[in-house]
Amino acid sequence: MEIALVRHGQTDFNRDGRLQGSSDIELNETGIAQAHEAARLLADESWDAVVSSPLTRAAVTADIIAATLDLTVAGRHASLIERAYGEAEGLTKEEAVARFGTDWPGEEAFDDLQRRAVAAVDEVAGLHPVEGLVIVTHGTFIRAFVDHVTGLETRTPDNAHSVRFAGRPGAWQLVGGLVRK
Repeated sequence: MEIALVRHGQTDFNRDGRLQGSSDIELNETGIAQAHEAARLLADESWDAVVSSPLTRAAVTADIIAATLDLTVAGRHASLIERAYGEAEGLTKEEAVARFGTDWPGEEAFDDLQRRAVAAVDEVAGLHPVEGLVIVTHGTFIRAFVDHVTGLETRTPDNAHSVRFAGRPGAWQLVGGLVRK
């Protein structure tokens, strides 16, 4: 099985450097164009199913990709939602640090996110046992999964960028798209 973890297209929060986390923010015009470009690139390969986080920015990106691949979205999985930033959501990192220091009330710990991301990808891949699965999700979620699989510290992928893995639940290997810090 091959999976492509695709980050959603840009939102105004992304553009403005605001933490959006589990907030439901829509794609902006740039994000819609990015989703179309990601779909165009994925169309050069063979994919059997597309799934996504239920948050609008990921769901719309997945809809655009699925339409280009002549597929329907096979599922919206709450387990694929982005890291929660608690009371810092809507703020820039600088504003959050000025207001709360480095301990943001309600923020999901990165270690907890990493465990959740690994379990979610394994679960979703198990629910959709196809040769090629596109999973549209969120930047920090993807980084947490990549860091776990590779044992490296990576950076959050750009909007509409994909990171590719081959294998099966519990045994993934990176095959492309790594973004090192």
